[in-house]
Amino acid sequence: MKKDFFKYQAQTTPHPLALEVSHANGSYIYDTEGNAHLDFVAGVSACSLGHCNPKIVEAVRLQTEKYMHVMVYGEYVQEPAVTYSKLLAFHLPEKLETTYLVNSGTEAIEGALKLARRYTGRTELIAANNAYHGNTMGSLSVTGYEERKRAFRPLIPDVTFINFNSKSDLNRITKKTAAVILETIQGGAGFILPKDDYLKKVRKRCNEMGALLILDEIQPGFGRTGKLFAFEHFGIVPDILVIGKGMASGLPVGAFVASHKMMNTLQENPKLGHITTFGGNPVIAAASLATLKELTESQLITAVLKKEQRFRTLLVHPLIKEIRGKGLMLALLFKTPEIVNYLVLSAAKKRLILFWLLFEPKAVRISPPLTISDEEITKGCKQIVDLLNEYKSDTVN
Repeated sequence: MKKDFFKYQAQTTPHPLALEVSHANGSYIYDTEGNAHLDFVAGVSACSLGHCNPKIVEAVRLQTEKYMHVMVYGEYVQEPAVTYSKLLAFHLPEKLETTYLVNSGTEAIEGALKLARRYTGRTELIAANNAYHGNTMGSLSVTGYEERKRAFRPLIPDVTFINFNSKSDLNRITKKTAAVILETIQGGAGFILPKDDYLKKVRKRCNEMGALLILDEIQPGFGRTGKLFAFEHFGIVPDILVIGKGMASGLPVGAFVASHKMMNTLQENPKLGHITTFGGNPVIAAASLATLKELTESQLITAVLKKEQRFRTLLVHPLIKEIRGKGLMLALLFKTPEIVNYLVLSAAKKRLILFWLLFEPKAVRISPPLTISDEEITKGCKQIVDLLNEYKSDTVN
């Protein structure tokens, strides 16, 4: 199967990990030889409730027995999507009341950018250096990493970049600005948190200039930081919220959320301002609904910060220079990329799944399922520390 994988399936890098997957359950992925691999990545923050969570599997099964795809998005009233959108609104601030369901995070970003330009009548978009928002053309245009963009230029025009956490850069937000788009926590850059009330200052400047604030919570949303959404930690509310990844516990999904008044501008002038065939798919919506119910009716989110502390307590080693992030969105920072590569690849041989970050070569990602147990955290952390103890100190210098 591995040979066919390399021949018939397009690759994203020259050297994929190429684990041959048999099945997955809870915090483990099993290979075709029956070995269990402890998952500290959760499909890059997507499998919020672990692999094949029984409540998600049952919700999907029940919906597939009723109907799957019946009509393009927005034409038919389909109970899973309506119920989900209503419940999501219940758990969000009042002005984030209307949800547009799409197929992925990057499509949700595209929709949010279109909505901002349509609603404000302005064109300028302001994004952050080292931001990551996706790989379609609009999302790539507001991604702040030139190495990833250069080969695909020209991208969409009228995009300006500022430095995340820089107060002095905020004067670049003007009355020409349609929207400022930021990750609530910068992901690809190394899990960088806003500091010194940065997001409050951005919110204030946007209000003064009549610009919209778009927050990308594709990764930190749905409990990963110890709140349902990460912006709740920072005392502000965006005009447009972009979500995805952990929203459906491993199924492909995304959405952008705004006020009813704002979202209505996509209905006309032109009509069909944003359209999608499979957005709001009832099977995906059923999984999203089951995920949201489990997150908000259980103690999982409450336990996230305790689990974070367990990681921080156990992952103490001279080679670990810093642990960035919040909740179960953590990055181990090392002195060199060589240590990172050693740890990720050596852990894979020990059947512990770790992964890299997009733009920070000195960081190792830790973003396990929110359902991970204390025992599993302890087991994986011990493996990490043991591997770092085996690392040759002369290669560090």
